[in-house]
Amino acid sequence: MKHIITFAGSNSNTSINKQLATYASSLVDNVNIEILDLNDFDLPIYDIDLENEKGIPDDAHRFLNLIKGSDGIILSLAEHNGAYATVFKNLFDWMSRIDGKLWSEKPMLLMATSPGARGGATVLDIAKGRFGYMGGHIVSDFSLPSFNDNFSEGKIVNKELDKVLKNKVEAFSKTI
Repeated sequence: MKHIITFAGSNSNTSINKQLATYASSLVDNVNIEILDLNDFDLPIYDIDLENEKGIPDDAHRFLNLIKGSDGIILSLAEHNGAYATVFKNLFDWMSRIDGKLWSEKPMLLMATSPGARGGATVLDIAKGRFGYMGGHIVSDFSLPSFNDNFSEGKIVNKELDKVLKNKVEAFSKTI
């Protein structure tokens, strides 16, 4: 059975991006889903001096091995001031020191959401522009605007947006 890892680029215990990623992963049939929480990966703030002194933390290796061992990735990025959340950027930086092509060409459904009308579109654009250089194989992407209006009880309640996501998930599913 295929194995998908799902996570949010956030460490919030109530992450709306984790809720979206979890919902999207529930739409993929006949796969084993592993939902990851960035809080389970203890990483100091990236620092070249720290890397030279102590090496790369085990949790960066552990997360990268989860990527490499998967058949696909569902990731929903939190947007902080128009960019990646610090916790995600830090993980990304540590993993890139191990393998510059850290996404390992795994098929990826890349998403973002926010309470605002742009739905994390800025961070999504940043990631779409960057991940390809880092071994990213983004097969589908999705932005959910106005999370609090369009998502409730674990699913998208706006029928049009839900249909768009389901089409994106189907495209992703065909590549794993």
